[in-house]
Amino acid sequence: MKHLSRKCRSATPVARKAGKKIRPAVLWFTGLSGSGKSTIARKVVSKLKKLGADVEHLDGDTMRSIFPNTGFTKSARDEHIKRVGFLAGMLEKHGVFVVASFVSPYRESRDAVRSLCRTFIEVYVSTPVEECERRDAKGLYTKARRGKISNFTGISDPYEPPKHPELAIDTTGMTVAESTSLVMNYLMGKR
Repeated sequence: MKHLSRKCRSATPVARKAGKKIRPAVLWFTGLSGSGKSTIARKVVSKLKKLGADVEHLDGDTMRSIFPNTGFTKSARDEHIKRVGFLAGMLEKHGVFVVASFVSPYRESRDAVRSLCRTFIEVYVSTPVEECERRDAKGLYTKARRGKISNFTGISDPYEPPKHPELAIDTTGMTVAESTSLVMNYLMGKR
């Protein structure tokens, strides 16, 4: 498949075995605003629930509404991602499959989250900035290019792509169903 940039490195740790519950993990979607992270994550959550998983979705917009004073500087973003990562790790420890969708632009903070989790699966939604801008229903990229939004990832603030994600998906030209299938196939051990 041309949109899947790398094959999974090892057998998936979460596939359900003959009548047993899906093992908990932290499935961490990262990528630019408008890349498709949250949309795919919501579909994956739905599919995991249908398979009987105890699953929780942690999303960037939702979490920022809970922590409204979180800023967009590098240090504020790092602190926020580590806070969410701690929560994700605790949920996983208590048997919950966590699906997280955050821009999470810095490798160091994503690596810190990985260290807090038993099974961390990084999904890099690698959709190019040009496609993300084309999809931008909220007009955030336009505002960022006009200087009305500072520290906007991909425009005035960097995005550090993962070096070794478990899965990378460029959603350009893909349907949500196709993208979701790539993730579910990975999780269920189908290559």
